[in-house]
Amino acid sequence: MKVNEIFYSIQGEGLWSGKPNIFIRTTGCNLRCTYCDTKYAYHNGKEKNIDELTKKIQKFPCKKVCITGGEPLLQKDIIDVVERFLEYKYDILIETNGSINIGKVTKIKKIIISMDIKCPSSKMHKKMDLENIKLLSKKDQLKFVIQNKKDYGYAKKIIKKYKLDTNIFFQPAWKTDPKDLSEWILKDGLSVTLGLQIHKIIWGEEKGK
Repeated sequence: MKVNEIFYSIQGEGLWSGKPNIFIRTTGCNLRCTYCDTKYAYHNGKEKNIDELTKKIQKFPCKKVCITGGEPLLQKDIIDVVERFLEYKYDILIETNGSINIGKVTKIKKIIISMDIKCPSSKMHKKMDLENIKLLSKKDQLKFVIQNKKDYGYAKKIIKKYKLDTNIFFQPAWKTDPKDLSEWILKDGLSVTLGLQIHKIIWGEEKGK
């Protein structure tokens, strides 16, 4: 697996928000979102085998592992890595950008899938594989990063169309006012969770946090 960085921090997003996590950030992404905050992971990284990765995560006092990117599903050995970590009794969450079929990882029942659906402001919304939505289970999570009212309307239409039965997070794009999104959600009575990037509130845009 080609890895950009491995670090131990507080999870800032989604179901595990606020909990200590070991993060494995893979190298490479097939999308180029306008608001991307991890451009440094597009190319930079080193190949690490499963034994190296296992030995590294065992150094941290934590049993939750978030595999993120980049785009982890571009890694050919992602399944082998996850299965090894499960053998060592780690809880696994994989963050994926919504453009690659997630069928191969949803077959692993013990992990959580955190999938994005990119909205129009990302300029990547047409690259989404919306059929992925049907593969998510109640234990998984779906995230929309929302920069403006157009994004919000787009996300609402998808929720209505697919009658989602999973955990849904609306996350304001970094440096936008979360009050606006909060008020839209309240006005429409949406059954979603407002997600703030806790790690950025604590450390800003510091790499490895």
